[in-house]
Amino acid sequence: MNQPFPLSEGPPRSNMNRAWVYTGTIAIGLWFSATACNGLIEDGLAEWPVNLWCWGLFAWLFRNGDRKVRIEMLTVIAIATPMELFFSEVWLIYEYQRGLMPLFVPAGHYFLFDLGRILSSKIEQAWAMPLLLPFVPLVAYGVWTGGDTSGFFLLLFVLAFTHWGPQPRLYAVMVWAALAMEILGTSLGNWTWANEVPWTGLTAWNPPLLVGSFYCLGDLLVNLAVVKFEGKDHLELNV
Repeated sequence: MNQPFPLSEGPPRSNMNRAWVYTGTIAIGLWFSATACNGLIEDGLAEWPVNLWCWGLFAWLFRNGDRKVRIEMLTVIAIATPMELFFSEVWLIYEYQRGLMPLFVPAGHYFLFDLGRILSSKIEQAWAMPLLLPFVPLVAYGVWTGGDTSGFFLLLFVLAFTHWGPQPRLYAVMVWAALAMEILGTSLGNWTWANEVPWTGLTAWNPPLLVGSFYCLGDLLVNLAVVKFEGKDHLELNV
């Protein structure tokens, strides 16, 4: 099997250190922003320390990354920012705590992308599809109760990505990583998903069970962009 994109960059120890930094940044940053550091600062200023930390970390990673990493980082920002604005300001499938998208969100997308890539490098390719199996009964329950009918279509989307996409392990891991982050963010109140999905007649939990499908799409778009920037003719597939 050809692997068009390495699932991790750098030695294993460096990767895991980076993974812990990402995890701490996401968890602490969401808590800090949502609670205004447990009420220690004014609510209107709560996002700014998180903005500064996230973009400072992003800049440090960019400065120390090679050309390919820098292309990935800029591409994630270029794709994630308009997607976020479309979903939250036009489609209205979720709403942020203070209205407009916080400035730290695009940088956070790269952190989650790289975290997923690091974690996915730790599992065997054969585990990609089995990792998705626990979602099947949960999706069935959501459809049966009517609480998350969108889950059926998102499940098909994720299964298709994992079966035919170029990075099955990454997609399978991102579904779980994104769900964990979404559960934390929604429980803290950083954002809230609409129970009725506009324009579709579908319903969704808060967060949707398979919200990671959006991240799978974003990851594929990033990979396609990197292929073009590196002058390759096509994206090889893992099948």
